Amino acid sequence: MSKIPLAGVIGSPVGHSKSPLVHGAWLRNYGLRGHYVPLHVESDALEQVLRAMPQMGFVGTNVTIPHKEQVLALADDVSPVAARIGAANTLTFGADGRIHADNTDGYGFLANLQQSAPDWRAGDGPALVLGAGGAARAIIVALLDAGVPQIRLCNRTRIRAEALAHEFGPQVAVLDWSDRAHALGDLGLLVNTSSLGMVGNPALDMSLDGLAADALVTDIVYTPLMTDLLQQAQARGNPVVDGLGMLLHQAVPGFERWFGHRPEVVDDLRALVLGQ
Repeated sequence: MSKIPLAGVIGSPVGHSKSPLVHGAWLRNYGLRGHYVPLHVESDALEQVLRAMPQMGFVGTNVTIPHKEQVLALADDVSPVAARIGAANTLTFGADGRIHADNTDGYGFLANLQQSAPDWRAGDGPALVLGAGGAARAIIVALLDAGVPQIRLCNRTRIRAEALAHEFGPQVAVLDWSDRAHALGDLGLLVNTSSLGMVGNPALDMSLDGLAADALVTDIVYTPLMTDLLQQAQARGNPVVDGLGMLLHQAVPGFERWFGHRPEVVDDLRALVLGQ
């Protein structure tokens, strides 16, 4: 009998990760052989652990904070998307032990929009992206590739936004944080990638008065599921998309590679994750 495929998520800390819940549900629902486990690994042990995993039966692993950048230097092959983003969240191990690094965060973001707001089109207008961290990088790449005509980038620390814009060229324009509410008039999409609005963090204090009524508003925060930003947008009639779907959709490509079956993101899965 062939080995039972193993996969997991590596982080420090890793106890908060919803990935074992998601992948475990898919394994059960599709009747597949395999296991998915959380692995707490410190940075100084990361390379040793990754090189040993294929010998232990692991076919791949997700990577979360703080290792997403470090794994790029340890990988034998890096996908073009992961190279552009500068981080990886999905590793696949070859039969020879080679490590292939990919980033599925941008894929998960777009797939969430396509499922939850099927009327949205990338060419509808510029996008305003709030925040300039790792998630913003993945989302900017995804939006540019999808055909969004311009991205307006706004971060509380302007120099971080400028560094990011410099990497991605003239389609990304930087705005001062104080000007964020003045860049709404012609938007097709407003995205919050910052931690503002997350449980335990300050709210995202921003007026949406200038936003077009049909502009899509999304927040990658999913605790709470309906952030103040989404509630405000919904109250004025804008279509909104919560952040949970991004988490679920970004897991799809890895699961398919590791366990040989492409899973679906359905309401029962959302309910399972929200219930934890």
